[in-house]
Amino acid sequence: MSDLIDDPAPGQNAPEFTVSEISGEVKRTLESTFGRIRVRGEVGRVFKARSGHLYYDVKDDRSVLACTTWKGQIAGLSVVPEEGLEVVVTGRLTAFGAQSKYNMNVEEVAVAGQGALMALLEKRKKQLEAEGLFAPERKKPLPYLPGIIGVVTSPSGAVIRDILHRLRDRFPRKVLVWPVAVQGSNCAPEVARAIEGFNRLSPGGALPRPDLIIVARGGGSIEDLWGFNEEIVARAAAASHIPLISAVGHETDTTLIDFVSDRRAPTPTAAAELAVPVRLDLLAWSENQGARLARAAGQSVQQRRQRLSDLSRALPRPETLLETPRQRLDQASDGLPRALTSVVQRRRVQLSEASAALRPATLRGLLAGRANGLSNLSSRLSLRPIRQEIQRRNERISQLAQRLEIVQRQRLERQRQLLSSAGRQLEILSYKATLARGYAVVRSGEDVVTTREAAQKADALQIEFSDGTVDLGSAGGRAPGEAAPAKRSNKPKAKPKAEEGGQGSLF
Repeated sequence: MSDLIDDPAPGQNAPEFTVSEISGEVKRTLESTFGRIRVRGEVGRVFKARSGHLYYDVKDDRSVLACTTWKGQIAGLSVVPEEGLEVVVTGRLTAFGAQSKYNMNVEEVAVAGQGALMALLEKRKKQLEAEGLFAPERKKPLPYLPGIIGVVTSPSGAVIRDILHRLRDRFPRKVLVWPVAVQGSNCAPEVARAIEGFNRLSPGGALPRPDLIIVARGGGSIEDLWGFNEEIVARAAAASHIPLISAVGHETDTTLIDFVSDRRAPTPTAAAELAVPVRLDLLAWSENQGARLARAAGQSVQQRRQRLSDLSRALPRPETLLETPRQRLDQASDGLPRALTSVVQRRRVQLSEASAALRPATLRGLLAGRANGLSNLSSRLSLRPIRQEIQRRNERISQLAQRLEIVQRQRLERQRQLLSSAGRQLEILSYKATLARGYAVVRSGEDVVTTREAAQKADALQIEFSDGTVDLGSAGGRAPGEAAPAKRSNKPKAKPKAEEGGQGSLF
C-alpha cells in the first residue's frame, strides 16, 4: 500500500491518491474483508438487460444493496429473484469504481423461509388463474385406452418403476420415458422442454407421438418440489395438446402443475391407474355384455315368434281361402258345355246368313241391276269416251263378280270341311265310342251305377251297350253270383234329332 503513496508535500502529513487508486484500494479492501457472504433481505427492483445479465436490489427497512447475477450464472440459480420475495443471496461484495458504487455479485438465491415460498406460490397461482389457465373448460378428457404413454420423470428413481409395474398389472402399454431432473435449478426448464418435445412428435412417425403424458415425481419438501411451481412449467403444461396427468409428490403435496394439468393424481402409482383400465375388468365386462346380447337376441326372437303365432291364428285356413274360387271354377266348368253349344249355334246362324247374302243368283241380280243402271246412265250421255269407260268398268265388274263367286264357293267348302271335322271329333270324344270298344253303362233310373253296393240297392237296372239297352229286374234279393234273367230289347235307342243344317247336338 505504501507503493501507492507519494511523498507528502511540504507542510502536509496526509498522502495524496488518484481516483483510480482509491477506487481500486476500496475494491480490494471490500473483497478481502468480506469474501463470500450471505445476505438476507427483500427483493426490490428487478431488471434483466439485453445482454442477459440480471440486476436487482435486496433491501431491508433502512438500506438497499445492489446485486448482479451475470448471464452465465443465471442457469445455476435455484430461485429466480422476483420483486417482493424475501430471499437469502450468496455471493461476493465488489465495487464499481466508475460510479463509486459497490454491489454484490450473487451466485445463489434461496428463499428466506417456507412462508415466503408459499407467498410466492400464491402470487403465481393468482396470476395464472386470472389468465384462465385453471378453467375447467380448458381441460381435455383422457383417452380411455392410450396406445402410447409418455412419462416425464427421472429414469433412475423409483417413480418410473412404480408406473411401469402398475401399467403391467392393469393393462400393458408402450411407454416413452423423457429423462429430466426432478429437483434443482435444471428441473423447470427440462420438464418444460420434455412436455413441448412430446407435443412436437409426429403421430405415426419413427418415434411415435404419445396419446397421454404423465409428469411424475416422488414426495419431498417444498424446496425439492419447487421446480414444478415455476411459471415455465405451468405454461408448458397448459399449452400441451396431449392430455396430461400430473403426479408430483404425495397426496398432500400441491404444485402449480396440478392446477393446469388435465388430471391430477395423488401419487405416480395412481397416475398409472388413471391412465389405463383393468384388462381383466374389461374382459369380464365384455363377456357380460355378450351374455346380455345373447339373452336379448333370444328374447327378441321368442317374442317375435309368439307374435307371429298370435297373428297366424287370426288368418283364415288355406282351404277356406280356396273354397270360393273352387266354387267359381265348378260353376264355370258346368257352364262351359252349354256355352260351347250356344257359341257353335250362333256361329252357324251367322254363317247361314252370310252364305245367303252371297248366293250367285242374288249376286247376278245385283250386278244386273247395276248394269241396267249403268245402261240408263250411258244412254243419257252422248260422249263416246264416257261409254267406253263405262264398258271397261262393266267388264271389270264382271271379272270381279266371277272371282268373288269362285272365292265364295271355296270359302263355303272350307267351312263345311271344318264343321265335318269338328263333328267327327265330337263323335270320337263321345262315350258312344267307348261303348263300341266293349264297355257298358249301368243305370238305375236317371242315375249311373258305378259300384256293386249301389247295384244291389237299386230296384231295377238298365245296361246300355253300343247297339242297344237291356233292362234287369231288382238285384237287391239275389244271392251273390246269381244273375237275373236278362231282357234284351231289339229296339235301337233313338238317336238325337238332327238340327237344321245336318249337324246334330254336340251333347
